[in-house]
Amino acid sequence: MESSKRNKASLDLPSFILSGSVLLLFVIVALINADFVANTVDYLFGLSATYFGIIYQITLLGTFIIALVLAFSKFGKIRLGNIDKPEMSTFKWISIIMCTLLAGGGVFWAAAEPLSHFITVPPHFSGIKGGTQEAVVPALAMSFVDWGFLSWAILGTLGTIVLMYAHYHKGMPLKPRALLYPILGEKIMKKSVFGTIVDSFSIIAVAAGTIGPIGFLGLQAGYGLSSLTGTPNTLTVHITIIILLVIAAAISAVTGIHKGIQILSSFNVVLAVALIIGVLLLGPAQFIFNNYFEALGLYMNKFISFNTYRGDEAWLGLWTVFFFAWFVGYGPMMAVFASRISRGRTIRELVITVAIIAPVITTFWFTVIGGTGISQELKLPGSVSAALAEAGPPAAMMAITEHLPFGMAFGFLFLLATIIFVLTTTDSMSLTISMAISGNGHPPRWLRAFYALVMGLVAIVLVSVGEGSVNALQSFIVVTAVPVVLLLLTTFWTAPKVCKDLYEEQKDLL
Repeated sequence: MESSKRNKASLDLPSFILSGSVLLLFVIVALINADFVANTVDYLFGLSATYFGIIYQITLLGTFIIALVLAFSKFGKIRLGNIDKPEMSTFKWISIIMCTLLAGGGVFWAAAEPLSHFITVPPHFSGIKGGTQEAVVPALAMSFVDWGFLSWAILGTLGTIVLMYAHYHKGMPLKPRALLYPILGEKIMKKSVFGTIVDSFSIIAVAAGTIGPIGFLGLQAGYGLSSLTGTPNTLTVHITIIILLVIAAAISAVTGIHKGIQILSSFNVVLAVALIIGVLLLGPAQFIFNNYFEALGLYMNKFISFNTYRGDEAWLGLWTVFFFAWFVGYGPMMAVFASRISRGRTIRELVITVAIIAPVITTFWFTVIGGTGISQELKLPGSVSAALAEAGPPAAMMAITEHLPFGMAFGFLFLLATIIFVLTTTDSMSLTISMAISGNGHPPRWLRAFYALVMGLVAIVLVSVGEGSVNALQSFIVVTAVPVVLLLLTTFWTAPKVCKDLYEEQKDLL
């Protein structure tokens, strides 16, 4: 029986107040002394990356391996969600997964990260000179490490299995604390200080991870519009973009998964496919395909050593550990969201889609965008790297489109794709935070709109204070990932346990 029937929805005021207070305190202190906030976050970021970096890596690797074992074992046919068939079509389901989980980083980082590794070769490849043909495949392969199989697996496999069991099969509220239900039983779901802390840290982490991209989108879209149209790249433009984004996100979140979120996701998937085809037809298609397959082969051949690399902690803190911590921070709330949209799916469908199909699509997307930039840089050194060095990731994306035929059209379309990626993530996370506060899959509409607007307001305040404050919030998710990773580690035991229980219930049907 679904939890919304057994547990009347009610706002979890302690989690609401605690998570809101931490974010409010962050903003107030940033307004008073932005440098203090930035320095404090940098210090805590360094500590968490140094002492928990290896734990993030172990958690992601373990999650991926256990998920694959469960998916391809006898448990793979178990159907989650207590219904006989999927709630939504496969295309809609995959579209929502791709757009929500990939988010805005999937455009700007797809341009900036491969190019950054191409210019400054990662320490794994000490004998290769940056900016040369030999640096192309290593650059792409290291981008795959950060956005590949492990990063996707932590967002929607083991945690989703546990939450769907607790919510749909046992009637527990759809909250991050339900990840502990197989261990602590119903007492974790009652008025529990520990449960409140678990929910609050999960909400804070995902809010920080979402507010950051909203703020950066204002900065990046402002740069993009200035580059394409000559519009002044001012604070007013940045704030206007963020206001429009959060209004659209609030409307989308209010209409729900089957309307606003699904329509935006489906449209953006079609747009992304069209952009890929356009770049392949008008760009360096042979270069892209050749280097993609070689980079994917290198990534898979060195899979364990790349993902467990500990040789240069400073570099890891800038790249792999940073991204791994970011995805860990999203983990519990993404599991809540994936549980809401995956009802009726089998464990095998869930794992193959989230941990295999989505990463393969993502790595190809990175190669199409980043590989095009690298190809341009090989032909004309400085054509893209100069813009990247001067103005960061948004400049890299615009520089790449400028060198393509119909560059202005490509620039507008890539900018539109980025806006919709961030918009989809914002409305989805507004819905998900609302689910965590209310405890069921159909939270009040006002609550969904409230969180979209609050995240936008925080982003506006931080952008107004200065880009460094947005950077600090972006790094803050790595700090909040510390308690969250301990929560996700429990799924190493609880997910197999849940599978055994569900198998006993369904074995006559499998």
